[in-house]
Amino acid sequence: MPQSRISVIVWNEFQHERENPAVRAIYPDGLHATIAAALRETPGLEPGALALEVATATLDQPEHGLSEERLAGCDVLVWWGHKAHDQVSDAVVERVQRRVLEGMGLIVLHSGHFSKIFRRLLGTHCSLKWREADEKERVWVVEPAHPIAAGLGEYFELPYEEMYGERFDVPPPDETVFISWFEGGEVFRSGLCWQRGHGRIFYFRPGHEAYPTYHDANVQRVLANAVRWAAPRVRIADRCPMSPPLEKLSAKEMAFAKVGILQQGGEAR
Repeated sequence: MPQSRISVIVWNEFQHERENPAVRAIYPDGLHATIAAALRETPGLEPGALALEVATATLDQPEHGLSEERLAGCDVLVWWGHKAHDQVSDAVVERVQRRVLEGMGLIVLHSGHFSKIFRRLLGTHCSLKWREADEKERVWVVEPAHPIAAGLGEYFELPYEEMYGERFDVPPPDETVFISWFEGGEVFRSGLCWQRGHGRIFYFRPGHEAYPTYHDANVQRVLANAVRWAAPRVRIADRCPMSPPLEKLSAKEMAFAKVGILQQGGEAR
């Protein structure tokens, strides 16, 4: 039966919004609620684009809202984290990693670069330079033909953002979609794609909690595009089976036994 929708979970620590009135004023129901609402309302650009079925999950829920059952039905997981990376259960990280390797898409946002799951999947420190100084960010679209860039112009600007600067310690990406320039002079690879196992990963840099970045129409378009790009093409559970030959094997006069002893005529020498 053909798939009729893409199932998305937007995951968020939901810490800053509860503790900081300034953040709560921007995201009264949490960053995850704003992102989820935008995904529901942003239409696909192509005729016949699959609808997005969007739910949310937060750190303080049982199993962080990411039980085996919920992840089994998830096509794309969107991840925002910052101050509570160390509070994320290793068991849940392993569960998410397994699902990505099987085909689930993963969108990692902003300070999620230091999340356990992102570092686990990429295998590097994922460190960078940063500065919070209310700077303008200009996001350049360097691959305008990429599906994640659909509907965007040559660039878009965010009047206030946290600066992230190179070097960004990640493996060479399969594709670089965006590069950001900041008012203070730094540049940063801000939209990067990888494949791990059968799953696609997209990292998108903008999204500091103190700024209304996720209310921006261009950012919302990027996220909607990224979810559709990252949706699974296959779902293949990891296995390591013994495989019988497809064709009849010819008899050999000499063979290496399983214990490593050279045999001839069926007798060990």
